[in-house]
Amino acid sequence: MKEYQPINVLFFLLFTAMILLPIVYFAPKDGYTVFGINISFMTWENLLNPVKQEHKNLDFLNDVNINDNLDQEFLKTVNSDSISLGLPTKDTVLAVKSKTKLHMNEISKSKLFSFFSELSIASKKSKKINICHYGDSQIEGDRMTAFIRQRLQTQFGGAGPGLIPSINAYSTISFKQKHSANFKRKILFGKEKLYNNKYGIMLSSAIFEVDSSNSRKGIQTEAWIEISPSNVAYSRCKAYNNLSVYYNSCNTRCSIEIYNNEQLITKDSLNSDGLPHVFNWRFTSTPKNLRIVFKSTESPIINAVSLEGDIGVQMTNIAMRGSSGTSFGAVDYGSMSFMHKILNTKLIILQFGGNSVPHFKDSSAVKNYAYRFKKQIEYVQSCSRDAAIIVIGPSDMAQYKEGIYSTYKFLPYCVQQMKKQSLIAGASYWDLYDAMGGKNSMFAWVNNGLAGKDYVHFSNKGASKASQLFYNAFISAYKKWENNKLSINNKADDLPE
Repeated sequence: MKEYQPINVLFFLLFTAMILLPIVYFAPKDGYTVFGINISFMTWENLLNPVKQEHKNLDFLNDVNINDNLDQEFLKTVNSDSISLGLPTKDTVLAVKSKTKLHMNEISKSKLFSFFSELSIASKKSKKINICHYGDSQIEGDRMTAFIRQRLQTQFGGAGPGLIPSINAYSTISFKQKHSANFKRKILFGKEKLYNNKYGIMLSSAIFEVDSSNSRKGIQTEAWIEISPSNVAYSRCKAYNNLSVYYNSCNTRCSIEIYNNEQLITKDSLNSDGLPHVFNWRFTSTPKNLRIVFKSTESPIINAVSLEGDIGVQMTNIAMRGSSGTSFGAVDYGSMSFMHKILNTKLIILQFGGNSVPHFKDSSAVKNYAYRFKKQIEYVQSCSRDAAIIVIGPSDMAQYKEGIYSTYKFLPYCVQQMKKQSLIAGASYWDLYDAMGGKNSMFAWVNNGLAGKDYVHFSNKGASKASQLFYNAFISAYKKWENNKLSINNKADDLPE
């Protein structure tokens, strides 16, 4: 083996430096692109003046209280047969200090104020109203939704988790679910799709596989879904006494049996005209081990199961891992609008954007995405014309670049464009990115245990903090509506007769 002298190593290093220094000196900030591959070098400026990691001050989060959301008073009324399940614990809506606000124009303000009017009287008139919270993996497992649901149900009434998927694919704190092996999940935003796109509002459904040889002989196949309350769920989420099973495309006889702790409660048949329908049943108390059994020679499409109280707010978590919120238009209109109508949907929250941010190459790509998202808002609105819509934009997201964690280049512009297009579509907008502290805030959230090491997703505590920030902005808008209503009523009282 040839031995190298120190002088040889020195000349090699000098030669390498002579080659690399011009490349570094003239290197563009975004690096070189070779055969579609980006090759980045430390720029001359960063070599001489290294970029320092920014540490955002999160002291404002000290005022964001997340520890008073248990509602122990509600637990005292759960087993009472003399009152409706879901009565609110609080009598008045107190003003809160909010760091952020809901951005609205006149159209979105009118729709949101109409929702506030419905919200304020729902429990008083023994009505139920539904809220759908759509989002990407940031809300997966009922994160954010569970916290907001508990706040709303405590204040305005309500119980239960609302709609849950026929087959739940994600770990969740809010309920436990099992299903027979022959039940198969079908999702709009994945590979296993329905042939007719009749997903309803969940954008996922389930069908069970049947034994074809037995079906030809008229022998039915059995499939089942089992649900029970979660011990770690919020107090109102784990109490429910109303069951609804949403289904469509039932073209042959299908029986349904409802069990609680292996005891048969009722037996019936689904409507076999092929149209969207809902099967309802009311329990005297929360079923500890609910089992829904289907028997048929041909599977209907099971869109969702809903677990509710008698009155107040029902809030549904609809997480779509990997989605950018651009799939709604592919859902069959009839199946979606039917469920919104039956559920009395009055508010839809769309929380998206994060999955697109890492892939933006230029500002035109951001504009195209925001415009496509606006078209989705319009389609969702057409399926539920009485509902207000709130868009929650992406959180801050950080990437490791040039030795520091910094916000993705086009994220602030994405927030700006999503806000613009949401308002054009008649939706309100809440800026989660700004609420967190804006540019380069994710690093501080991670360092404080409020987000994961992927610098994208919140931790459980961080999700609760973000949820409270949203709730504060929501209640601040509600109080403005309430104060405006009182002002109008007072002026009317002052008019001469």
